[in-house]
Amino acid sequence: MSGGFALRVLTPADPADWPLWRDARLAALADAPYAFKARLADWSTGGEEQWRARFARADAVHVVAVAADGRPVGLAGGVPGDGVSELRSVWVGPRARGQGVGDRLLAAVEAWARLQGSAALRLAVLPGNTAAVALYRRHGYVEADAPEGPDGAAERVMAKRLTG
Repeated sequence: MSGGFALRVLTPADPADWPLWRDARLAALADAPYAFKARLADWSTGGEEQWRARFARADAVHVVAVAADGRPVGLAGGVPGDGVSELRSVWVGPRARGQGVGDRLLAAVEAWARLQGSAALRLAVLPGNTAAVALYRRHGYVEADAPEGPDGAAERVMAKRLTG
């Protein structure tokens, strides 16, 4: 555990993992509503079935940064694609910012994507999330094509090649 935080790769097979993922996701939505398409109101009253269903994709990866007190302070996910995986739901809580947690979360998802045989990782960032863009750029992500969202706002799409 570096910097007082440990990374945990969560799996749907472990019944203790979905509540930690739920707690991390709720903390992220409460702390940074500007960073996610989903809203806290969409998930705060979700029952166990809703959370388990969202967490159950066995081919995805869910990584949570956990503080020494057991509380989640960061999360990131990955979803496989046809040669290009997707980085999703990256968040670092206020008390963990500036301590390398985001770097470690990205490295964990990138390692998972390489094991999946992905040639690249793509991500989408909502407009105005400059801290996230800076983190991704530091890790070698560059601008890619940006589709227009349903509300007319274009997301910033970035990608990183994982293979030579």
